[in-house]
Amino acid sequence: MPPKTLKTKNKTFLFRMLAMSLVRRRSRMAVALVGIAIGATVLLGMVSISYDIPRQMSLEFRSYGANMVFVSAAGAQVALADAEQARKLLPAEQLVGMTPFRYLNIRHNRVPYTAVGTDFAAVQKTSPYWQVSGEWPKGPNEVLAGADAAEYARLKPGMELAIDGVNSKGSRFRGKIRVSGVVKTGGKEDGFFFMALPDMEKLTGESGVADVIELSLSAAEADLKQLAGAVHETVPSLEARLVRRVTQSEAAVLGKLKMLVTLVTGIVLVLTMICVATTMMTVVMERRYEIGLKKALGAGSRAIAREFLAEGLVLGLAGGLLGGVCGLLFAQLISVEVFARTVSLRLNFIPVTVLVSALVTMTACFWPVRRAMRVDPAVVLRGE
Repeated sequence: MPPKTLKTKNKTFLFRMLAMSLVRRRSRMAVALVGIAIGATVLLGMVSISYDIPRQMSLEFRSYGANMVFVSAAGAQVALADAEQARKLLPAEQLVGMTPFRYLNIRHNRVPYTAVGTDFAAVQKTSPYWQVSGEWPKGPNEVLAGADAAEYARLKPGMELAIDGVNSKGSRFRGKIRVSGVVKTGGKEDGFFFMALPDMEKLTGESGVADVIELSLSAAEADLKQLAGAVHETVPSLEARLVRRVTQSEAAVLGKLKMLVTLVTGIVLVLTMICVATTMMTVVMERRYEIGLKKALGAGSRAIAREFLAEGLVLGLAGGLLGGVCGLLFAQLISVEVFARTVSLRLNFIPVTVLVSALVTMTACFWPVRRAMRVDPAVVLRGE
């Protein structure tokens, strides 16, 4: 018989034996398949979440305020033109918002307060945690009163008040403002009055400057440091500083979350290996007589090992493919429930998951296969 024909018949026989083995023991194989699929589901889900964690957590941390500020390198006020030049150096897809703040001492009924000129549209991006009762300022000379300042001055939305003060050049100014809403943050902002920066510039006669500019960037701490260095090199009049309490907290949480994801994934894969190894060991024990008979008829240990490894490979590929599809749904579910956002689904993770599942299954089959190879046909056929 030609060698090619013999090899073809051997392969056909192996596939037939494999199919018969899987069908006859479908209940046990189904248990192993479900275990592999669950492991693959968790693997793909956790890898997808882990891959998307920086983006998800960065977006989540942006709700806690700015993570970078621009200040003057000379200790003076920041020129808005310089800040705009620096803004062009920042990746547009990472910049959530940039908000200028200018502080001014004012008086109302001879009581001193602090007024802050800003951009209200930008504030809602960089400080989404602000809680406003009433409305955000829309018209000229409308302001937000901090909760503490409003309580002290007995102000409510819709009330008007006269203010006066002195600008940086020593010139006095007077004006009227209308409270459109009351803002509460739980911080120092509760003691300020917030007005649109153009209104403050018109009131004081000074324009084009701010005391500090807050930025919210969706980036890791290492990337923020690089951007800060690039800003200072290109615009020497500016100094970009990181808000440590935000960036360090973000880095710490990300590190612990990634560690948790890695630990959970590792434990699930180990449990998957134990499930497969236990199932295959049981199959080997059930088939001891069959293995002994095959060996007595001339089958070698390699042929026996090849048959069991083929079963494991089929289970690993099928379980990995099933788990890969379920893993996409699992990742989406976890992302929505935990981060209230959808995760970026990457179909190229499925082949990797299938490959890892096959490798885990083949590894789990190592000890059962060794047990099958050590079966002594003489002992088994005697019924011992």
